[in-house]
Amino acid sequence: MKEFKVKLTCVSDVRDFVQAAGMQRCDIEIVSGRYTIDAKSIMGLVSLDLTDPLTVQFRGSDEMAASFLTDVQEYIVA
Repeated sequence: MKEFKVKLTCVSDVRDFVQAAGMQRCDIEIVSGRYTIDAKSIMGLVSLDLTDPLTVQFRGSDEMAASFLTDVQEYIVA
């Protein structure tokens, strides 16, 4: 499992992130506080507080993770 943080500031960021997640054939989850949301669910993501960075848990191969990280690189925060 790979874990990293992302910052999604507007609806178009959420849409683009969900689209990138939807192209993966593995489970990707977003953790925000006590909530865990499927990263492929746009409704789930917009229901979260987007003012703070979100934790992404990627459950796939290293090759799949590298591809996904490239797709969402602009949203990753340190």
